[in-house]
Amino acid sequence: MSVFAKEIVDEEWGNYFELTGLGYGALIALMLVILLGACFWSGRKDEKGNGKRFSTRQLVFSSMAMALAMVTSMIKVVDMPMGGSVTLFSMLFICLIGYWYGLRGGLMTAVAYGFLQLIVDPYIISIPQMLTDYIFAFGALGLSGIFSKSKYGLIKGYAAGVLGRYFFAFLSGMIFFGSYASDFNMTAPVYSFVYNGSYLGLEAVVTLVLAAVPPVSKGLARVREMALE
Repeated sequence: MSVFAKEIVDEEWGNYFELTGLGYGALIALMLVILLGACFWSGRKDEKGNGKRFSTRQLVFSSMAMALAMVTSMIKVVDMPMGGSVTLFSMLFICLIGYWYGLRGGLMTAVAYGFLQLIVDPYIISIPQMLTDYIFAFGALGLSGIFSKSKYGLIKGYAAGVLGRYFFAFLSGMIFFGSYASDFNMTAPVYSFVYNGSYLGLEAVVTLVLAAVPPVSKGLARVREMALE
């Protein structure tokens, strides 16, 4: 990782990696490849000639969702000491894309958002940890697309996306940060379960309550109509 990242030695936090200029450039290139891949993949048709192109409108709404998610992720209502935070509904914006455009579009946007998070606020101790914390965890928010055509699809989809992110956050906490569990007299799985569940669960509950409020629900429904026109 010496070309793309340099190792930082910290007595308090332990050794971790900081991205170099080439590392940032590579991540930006990967994010662009994902978005272009979404255009190509969504534009392909099956043997029967079916298929729906990744339209300009979808690209615009996906980009807007990523931008809003990025901005609101920086507004931290609760900032956890070992990483993670309760943000201003940032996960909702990514889950909306899956709900609007389905699993394929949702996953593409969510994975690209994971790369964006990695570019803006990286904390890397190893390649597996980086993939788990950023690409897989944030990418899992795209699972909201599973319920794109379901009744109460936004509620179900958001729950699925958050649970997907929680799963990978739990794995990361247990495997890569489990050494901190002894400070709280816990085992690594219990520590990761409680720690990651606290901030993700709180944001999820508040978001679901807000989404269920009639004016907000009607507003989101109207935006969905605009996104699918």
